[in-house]
Amino acid sequence: MSTVAIRRAEAGPVAATTRDRAVLREFLERDRLFAAYAICDLDEREFPRTRWALSRQADEVVALGVSYEGSSPQPLLVMGSDAGIQSILRDVLRPRLAYIAALPSSLPAVGRRYHLDPGPAMVRMAVTADRFRPVEDPGVERLSPLDTPELNRLYRLGFGSWLPSQAVVEGVYYGLRIRNRLVAAAGTHIVSRDARLAVVGNVMTAAEFRGHGYAKAVTAAVTAELLGFCDDVVLNVRADNPPALNAYRRIGYVEHVRYEERLARRTGSLLGEIGAALRRRLLPGD
Repeated sequence: MSTVAIRRAEAGPVAATTRDRAVLREFLERDRLFAAYAICDLDEREFPRTRWALSRQADEVVALGVSYEGSSPQPLLVMGSDAGIQSILRDVLRPRLAYIAALPSSLPAVGRRYHLDPGPAMVRMAVTADRFRPVEDPGVERLSPLDTPELNRLYRLGFGSWLPSQAVVEGVYYGLRIRNRLVAAAGTHIVSRDARLAVVGNVMTAAEFRGHGYAKAVTAAVTAELLGFCDDVVLNVRADNPPALNAYRRIGYVEHVRYEERLARRTGSLLGEIGAALRRRLLPGD
């Protein structure tokens, strides 16, 4: 090994942007269920909205990060070794404000660059066709883009967000009506037919109709359709929500991993970061 190569290895992992989807997919598949969103975002429809970074130690990929276009705070996922994550957040992905998703073991590395707001852990749950237990409910129906106004009326009760009709076109949504009113619904955050993977989300029941199993019924209907063309279906639940955890367990979902999803504010001054970057460029062998 040359002296320059030795110096580079001793300096730690080196992070850089990449658009190589094959390399990204290979690393993400190390934990397919935790990385479900990111794997789906490799599809042609979503990929242009993403910015990817890989950290390498010599020739080995040791960490990955991906951030998403849009208004601040930007979603940001990191996974891999501590040193690799640190290099990505130091040199490549540097939003001032972000929603960072990471495994608990990675929080110290993230904390070197970001102040993390407190919050409950998240639970990533997953189901496959052999574990799935369907729920028969004649009131559950497949929703169409024409139902988007009703969906938004329901979601505004708890999400304060707006769902475009295109999300219903591209995803899978089911709902349940009582006296012609949509009182429960579930859908998808993202679906990849290529990866045979999907993320269930946007589950909501109107407050006065909770406790009757409606959320479980609509989630089961969405899951059943997804498992027709997906090998794995995942969803997220707050760890401090036992009723939801138990409801999803009853239709076959099992806990895969607990992770952190925190609002994060970048620490340190801009001048200090510029000075550190200049010092790294002047290191021998760099």
